[in-house]
Amino acid sequence: MAVSLGLLSFRTLPQKPLLQTISQVSNPSRTQSTNHSKSFPEQAIKQLTPLTALALPFFLNPQDALAVGGEFGLLEGRTVALIHPIVLGGLFFYTLYAGYLGWQWRRVRTIQTEINELKKQVKPALATPEGSPPAQPSPTEIKIQQLTEERKELLKGSYKDRHFNAGSILLGFGVFEAVGGPVNTYMRTGKLFPGPHLYAGAAITVLWAAAAALVPAMQKGNETARNLHIALNVLNVLLFAWQIPTGFEIVLKVFEFTKWP
Repeated sequence: MAVSLGLLSFRTLPQKPLLQTISQVSNPSRTQSTNHSKSFPEQAIKQLTPLTALALPFFLNPQDALAVGGEFGLLEGRTVALIHPIVLGGLFFYTLYAGYLGWQWRRVRTIQTEINELKKQVKPALATPEGSPPAQPSPTEIKIQQLTEERKELLKGSYKDRHFNAGSILLGFGVFEAVGGPVNTYMRTGKLFPGPHLYAGAAITVLWAAAAALVPAMQKGNETARNLHIALNVLNVLLFAWQIPTGFEIVLKVFEFTKWP
């Protein structure tokens, strides 16, 4: 509409008489003096009128991209609102990966325990006459060899360090987004919505912190702390998976009540 008004203003500009135009062509010095006699603001306004008409639609309703009142700018938009579900969705699968790394490291420790127990069952080898073929290894000795090779392969994977690093990343990003999600909800709506999703998220954050707090005792060889660490993380994964459907419902509401960006 603004463009139409701008173009309409051009059509209604007064046309110069033909005789005046001819006189200007025959006497250019007079034309220049007439143009210079006009004030600069008047000329600038006439030149900027079409540009203003074209640019005006881009400045109409600048709050359309915002969810509520525009108090927080783009932080109320759809892009920022979708960061929380995207990051948490990735952290769910990263939690499974961290659990796999932890289980492999546990396997390294338990294999060594199995090897030590099997070595106790091996009977001392009897002396054989010189020149006779060596005695065949017993099933227990074969099992020890297999477990030893398996443990060597597991040690090459550096599962202990990888599990520790994965847990640190999970704790850092998880707590950050667990707080950032409700904060963004408050920015967009001006309130929070207590319910299963919010309560489950708070419980998951507490479980992350509790599992991390057991690490010093685990490093000292406390088997109770290790088992409790595993139990807390299993509960965390189950609660995380249960929370996904409620999170998906919230994502649908974000698309319904927000606009890009």
